[in-house]
Parts: sequence; structure tokens; C-alpha cells
Amino acid sequence: MGMGKMKAAETDELNAATSPVGGAKPLLSDEPKVFAQYGGSESCRDCHAEEYRLWKNSNHALAERPVQAARDRGAFAPTQTFRHGTQSSTASWSNGIATVTAIGLSGRPEPHAIARVIGNDPLLQYLVPFPGGRFQTLEASYDPHSNQWFNAYGNEDRQPGEWGHWTGRGMNWNSMCAECHNTRLRKNYNTADDTFHTTMAEVSVGCEACHGPLRAHNEWQNKHGKSGGPDPTLKKLTRQQTVDNCGFCHSLRTGLTGDFKPGDNFSDDCELLMVDASERYYADGQIRGEDYEYASFLSSRMHLRGVYCLDCHNPHSYKTILPGNWLCLRCHATGSKVAPGINPVTHSRHKVHGFDTNGVAVNVDLAAYNSKTVPETGGECVNCHMPQTPYMQRHWRHDHGFTSPDPLLTKQSGIPNACNRCHQDQDADWALKFCNDWYGPKMERPARRRAQIIAQAQRGDPAAADGLLSLLKKEDVPYWRAVESDLLLPWATQPEVVSVLLAGLQNTNALVRAASARALEPALAAGAGGALQARLNDPARNVRIAAAWSLRGTLDAHSPAGVELQQYLDLNADEPVGQLNEGNYDYAKGDLPSAAQHFQKAVDWDARSVPFHQSLAVALSALNRPQAAVETLEQAVRFSPEDAESRYQLGLAYNGVGDLTNTLTQLSAAVRLDPGHVAAWYNLGLAQNASGKTEAALASLARAESLAPADARISYAQATIFVRRGRTDEAIRELKRTLEIDPAHADARRLLQILFRPTTPKNQTSPSP
Repeated sequence: MGMGKMKAAETDELNAATSPVGGAKPLLSDEPKVFAQYGGSESCRDCHAEEYRLWKNSNHALAERPVQAARDRGAFAPTQTFRHGTQSSTASWSNGIATVTAIGLSGRPEPHAIARVIGNDPLLQYLVPFPGGRFQTLEASYDPHSNQWFNAYGNEDRQPGEWGHWTGRGMNWNSMCAECHNTRLRKNYNTADDTFHTTMAEVSVGCEACHGPLRAHNEWQNKHGKSGGPDPTLKKLTRQQTVDNCGFCHSLRTGLTGDFKPGDNFSDDCELLMVDASERYYADGQIRGEDYEYASFLSSRMHLRGVYCLDCHNPHSYKTILPGNWLCLRCHATGSKVAPGINPVTHSRHKVHGFDTNGVAVNVDLAAYNSKTVPETGGECVNCHMPQTPYMQRHWRHDHGFTSPDPLLTKQSGIPNACNRCHQDQDADWALKFCNDWYGPKMERPARRRAQIIAQAQRGDPAAADGLLSLLKKEDVPYWRAVESDLLLPWATQPEVVSVLLAGLQNTNALVRAASARALEPALAAGAGGALQARLNDPARNVRIAAAWSLRGTLDAHSPAGVELQQYLDLNADEPVGQLNEGNYDYAKGDLPSAAQHFQKAVDWDARSVPFHQSLAVALSALNRPQAAVETLEQAVRFSPEDAESRYQLGLAYNGVGDLTNTLTQLSAAVRLDPGHVAAWYNLGLAQNASGKTEAALASLARAESLAPADARISYAQATIFVRRGRTDEAIRELKRTLEIDPAHADARRLLQILFRPTTPKNQTSPSP
């Protein structure tokens, strides 16, 4: 779980910012000295000719490079113009310079000279230098197979000023691309002046991106050669270290240190983004957004059983080591002792190329197969269990979760299934009938039930809590234990949930411990604080930072965990979400002016993202600037008029400035847009009562109570309205209900005692209640 020992040659490059457990990632203090340990890929060529040959023209070797006339002129000459949305872009070549004319920061078409190329197959993208050490990735992209230019965003028609426009931070190379397209990259963001001084050991993904610094190896080999015996400067990576090394670039993640290198533990350098309550992944783990491969692979039973990347992929060409079903049947052949044996013909019920009816491979022209003159068929294992999704319009990626198609999940939750991905002229009912006919009870897999419960949790269904707890009782895949723990956050104050999450803090897997630490934040008052304090000394940095974040309100900023948390925040401060996190940290610490500054910067950098406006409004209200809060929420509603939360918060803001009419308007809009918004119904009821609409108020509060029957505030609010209307019996009923929910509710008990006080004649003393 902790970070592996550093080589002696590397220790002097680092400062002493380590935690008591020795698992913290120190910060680089001397880049020239660090980069001096690298020999460069060309130094590997003579001794490792075959490996170098396979790597030289691979997508890794060509991940990033300067513009080269021999490679690139054909994309720019003759001049090509293409239209996308309401815009047009033009690619041209003049005097050895590649140029794309596109709408820039000015809002008008401008010529942009291309500095570098990123990507190789199936598409190329282009970098344009910007002020402040920035490089921006153009939306104008090139398909070398069809010799076509296209927009990586399709017809989204993004505009200057938007975070996702090619001139915005969402397409900033320094933050979004550079780390995985180069070797040992240092982003070097300066928060003081919002500039970059990005450097790297080698442009593109070189040999040392996977093998680590090799100058010491080169020197040892030059001195000793083959007669010297084993090279003491080399340390072979374990299988898990190899998976982590691949996963660093092939994952959707947040960096914790900005200094990952081969041999490091993924959990010491990254927070993995997994299936959660967002729309990032489908509930069964299939990729939905641009999620890459690592997380899905961790979710698979293949990974659980010890399969790793190089079991399927050549480590230098990065292509699969065998084509089609021949690869899968290395382990899954009939009679296999290492994995379930599968006859691809009888199992797939589709035509299978290269195998007889007994599932035995027959002679086949592999050259023709590899050249695609033999088309893939429905009998390919990967077509069902590794379905493809296109990203950037041209890049089809195989899902690495090795899921099984389930049309029932499509019907229930819109989760894609491989059957209808191919048979697009048919519906899910058609596919489900065949699945049930062919596989019968086998369709009732545990994975189906897990996906159904996680889909419930993603929808915010209160019934999901019990389902998640039942899953955790028998879940054997650590990735899914982490997902299920994380999804328990809305119910983290319930005693049974607290107990399960506290147990999760002791799990042997860092993903599970980190997810449990995050989910326990609402349970600090329920006694989780002490257990979270202990995790500040966890062997894995992602766990320490998760615990520190949950404890941020009381965390000692100068403690080792506090220093690590601030390093993580500063590393990501170049993006709006990073500013949001900085603001949330300062807000928890009580530094409201600084929090508001960070929230304002997040809004400035991504004005169309409503959560930034919402956080800013909260800070402004806390600073007693209610009108400013109204104005920022009005802007959020203009950008996203269908967002119920913004309408709800704007309603509260209007109430804060005494505008009851607009309060009612916005809260009514919130419940219309989200009929399950409990807080909106509750506050709408209060506002309606304040405006004299008693029956409407009681109806709104009743709706809130039906959605959250365990919320004592709602029944108490109803009781007070009944009291004022002289409806004593109904008031007593609601007060008793309030006390059933919260026996310590002093106001409800006091009001109930008053209602039960007997009436006494004049001149007599009434008895004490």
C-alpha cells in the first residue's frame, strides 16, 4: 500500500516533506538534477534494437512531437476549410509553417501557427502557444486515414469564453494533456501570476516513461557490459506496479503530487475517479464520459484474478499480442485450468472466424485478418465483453470492464448493451428475449443486481442505502467496495452506515479506505472523527488526503497531513474545480474573504458552471452581501435555467433581501424542475405561509414530508401553522410526530405542553405543566 523504496541515486533530488509514516511524496527541489538522471530513448536503441523498433512508430513514441514537414505537410497542403456548427476553420501550409485559422480569443477568425502535434492514430491534434507559458489544443483535428479535418467536439459549437472552448482552460495542454504525452513532466504552475513553466525529461512517451530513469543503467552497461552480471541499477516492476504505471495515463484521475514515475504506487500519487453519483460512468461500470481504461479494468474480475496489462499487450508496440479470439482463448479455451473454458461458437451464438464448431482454432490467414480484409463478426469476444465507444469523434476505445451485455439494464436504467450497439435496428426487448432464451438463469448475475442498486443510488433513491449495505456484505472486488462505500455518503449519519464505513477504514485496499474516509465526513458528530484522525497517518497518500479533507474544518494546516492537503490543492489550482476546492477549504477554516476570492476566480474561469456560482453565493451571503449573492445566482439561472438547485438557492437569496414574490417564483420553479427536491418543497411551504397562502403551504410541507419522513423540521413547521390556524388536534398530531423523530426537540415539547395546558377560570392560578 505504501510507496516503494526510492533508489539511492534518487534520494538527493528530493526535499524532506515526508509524513511520519514515510509514505508521502516529496516535492522536487532541483529539476536539472532530476532530469540529468534520464538518458533519453535514443540511448536504448543500440542494445535493445527490436524493442526500439517496435516502440519507434508506436502511438506512445508519437504521442507528442514537433511539426515535421515529412509527416504533416499533407494535412495542411493543399489548403482545406471545413465547417463545424456555426464556425469554419482553415488549415494551410506556407513557408514551412503549419497554420490553422479559427475563432480565437478575440471572437474572430485568426491564424494560429502550430507548435507541436499530439496523438498519432486515429487522429492528430495541434498545439498553439499562448501567453503565460501555455499551450492550447485546437478543436480542429485531423484524421490521417481519411485525410479529413474535423472538429473534436462534433457540432457542439463551443464559443470563446467557455471553459471547454479550445482557448479555455478545459483544453489547456499544460493541465490536461502534457503529463501523459511526455516523460516525467513537471507542470510548474505559478499560482501568484497564473503562469506555467512546464518542463519534461523527454518530449513524448519514451522508454523511461515506463522503465524510469536509465542514465545510471547506461553508464553501468558502458563500464561493465554483459560480463558484469546483473545490473544493480535496474529494478523490475511487479505486476501491480506495471498496472499502476499504465493506469497513471490510462485513467481519469486527479493528481496528488504531480510527480508520478515508474515504481510508484498509484494511490500515493493519484485520486482515481470511479463510478459515482455523477453521469461519469454507467452503473454497471461501463465508460460513459472520456474515462479511459484503468478504472474499468480495476472493476473487472480479470484484474481480481491477477490478469495484468502485459498479459494481452506487447509492452513496446502496445498492440495486442494475438488478434481476435486467439488472444482471449489463451486462457479461456475449452478445458482451461486457469479460467472458465469457453467455446466461442456455442457461447456467442454468432459466426466465429477461425474456429470450428468445437471451439478449436483452425488454420487461418492471420495476415488477411490483421489487414481487416476478414471483417470482425459478432462472434468476437471483445464485441460483447469489451464494447467500443467513440471519443473525439474518431477514437473508438474498448471498455476494459469485461462486462456482459444485459438488455434488462438498458430497459431499466438506460445502460447500453452490446447487442443493441450492433443491432441498432432492434430494441432492448428484442435483445432481452434472445439473451433469456440463450442463457436463461445465467442472466441473473450478481453484477446485474449490483448495477440495479448503484443505478438507484445514482438517482438518489432512498431505498438504495439498504441495497448498498447488502452489496458490501459480500462484495469481493475492491474497486466495487470503494464505489459502494462512496455512494453511501447521503446516508452517512445512519448508525449502520457509520459502522460499515468505519470498518472500511481498515480495509487492505487504499481505494476502499479513501472512499470510506470521504463518505464519513457527515458522520463527524456521530463519532467518526477519531477514526478519521488515525487515517491521517495511513500508508497511502490518497487515504491521508481523503481523511484530511473530511477533517478540514479542524485540521492543523501545519501537520504533515495538512501540508499534503495544501500541496494537493495548490497542484490543481490552475483549474476552476481546483479553485472551488481551495475555496471550500478556506470556508471550512472560517476564512470567508479568501473563500469568496477563490469562488469568484472559479466563476471567472468557467462562468457557465453553476456549482461555482452557487458556492460563491453561499460565501457572499455569509459575508453579509445578500444582493451580491442574488446577482451571482441570477447569472447561474441565465446560464442554466433548467437547473433546479440554482432556482432553489436563488429563491433563498431573494428571501434574504426580503423579496417574497421572487422567492415564491424561484422555489416554485425548483420543485417543478425537480419534484424530489425536499429542501425546495420545505422552503416553498414556509414562503407560502409567510405570504398568507396557508393551504398551499401545508400542501408543500406535506409533499416535503412524504419525501423525507424522518426530517423533524418539516412536521414541526406544519404544527406551527396548525397552531396559528387554531387547528389544535392537527397541531398535536404533528408535534407528537416531531418528538417521535427527534425526542430532544425542545421547541416541539414546549409547544405540546402549552397545547395540553388546561384552561382555568379567571382569578385562579393555572397549574404548572
